[in-house]
Amino acid sequence: MTNQTDTASGSVTEGGLLPQVHEPRNPGMPLDMDWVRAARANRSAIERRAATLPGRRSLKKDYQAAWLARAITCIDLTTLAGDDTVGRVERLCAKAKAPVRADLLEAIGLPGLTTGAVCVYHDMIAPAVKALDGTGIPVAAVSTGFPAGLSPMHLRVAEIEESVKDGAEEIDIVISRRKVLTGDWQGLYDEMAAFRAACGEAHVKAILATGELGTLQNVARASLVCMMAGADFIKTSTGKESVNATLPVSLVMMRAIREYYERTGVRVGYKPAGGISKAKDALVYLSLVKEELGDRWLRPDLFRFGASSLLGDIERQLEHHVTGAYSVGWRHALA
Repeated sequence: MTNQTDTASGSVTEGGLLPQVHEPRNPGMPLDMDWVRAARANRSAIERRAATLPGRRSLKKDYQAAWLARAITCIDLTTLAGDDTVGRVERLCAKAKAPVRADLLEAIGLPGLTTGAVCVYHDMIAPAVKALDGTGIPVAAVSTGFPAGLSPMHLRVAEIEESVKDGAEEIDIVISRRKVLTGDWQGLYDEMAAFRAACGEAHVKAILATGELGTLQNVARASLVCMMAGADFIKTSTGKESVNATLPVSLVMMRAIREYYERTGVRVGYKPAGGISKAKDALVYLSLVKEELGDRWLRPDLFRFGASSLLGDIERQLEHHVTGAYSVGWRHALA
């Protein structure tokens, strides 16, 4: 079991390291409008490809457990509720440090496994940083008028700066959807570049809110523009839209990442968020990453799930793997 787990999920040490330890930051590049305009998306072909994914891979026993362990290391454990409290965030951080029951992790040979990060609103950064002190688990903060991104520009930039000052090592920003819908690519580039600059040493994830961009072609073009402007990650959704992460959108964004890497030599990360709550869905997304981007992207510095309930289902599956019995969902509370 140990060798299979090492192959799929990496070492525990790797899972806890910050992104900048492994991969250089995306420095960005000048806006290339010829490249942006040339981006196309064949919806019917993309949807056909996506429809085949759930049935193409079948992972069983030790191999399935290994891939589920890898998924845990790539989770941004998230709470973004209006009624968040310090106590809830502290409990979530405790879960991030010990995401699965200790005896189950011992049984699969991965004691000390952690999630990739904890994601919170700005006013919960300080308690999260305190709770995670010394663990190597970064705190991510949503910013720039999340989830709509409609507050004044100077306030969005100031919000980033405040979050970085309070200890957030990753910033999840939201783009202005109207710039995509009106084809204002220069405006989107300038906005993203300003957010990137405000982040300083903190990694920046650009949330495209793909469910509100209208077309897959817009998704492809917005992905390229944000990467050109220096995004370290591109992310599907805030989790607050009516349509969040989907396989067709993921395929488009991953291919934009691959093309950006082929042209620039810079690896940009990918984060699907919203609606991924089952272990079997996580396995499908991981297989898509492996097929489209390769094994290097199967690490927490280049791939994250924006999720919370996903962890509970993964823990249930691992308990079944170890004990042969399924437990009820309420036994795997997050916070």
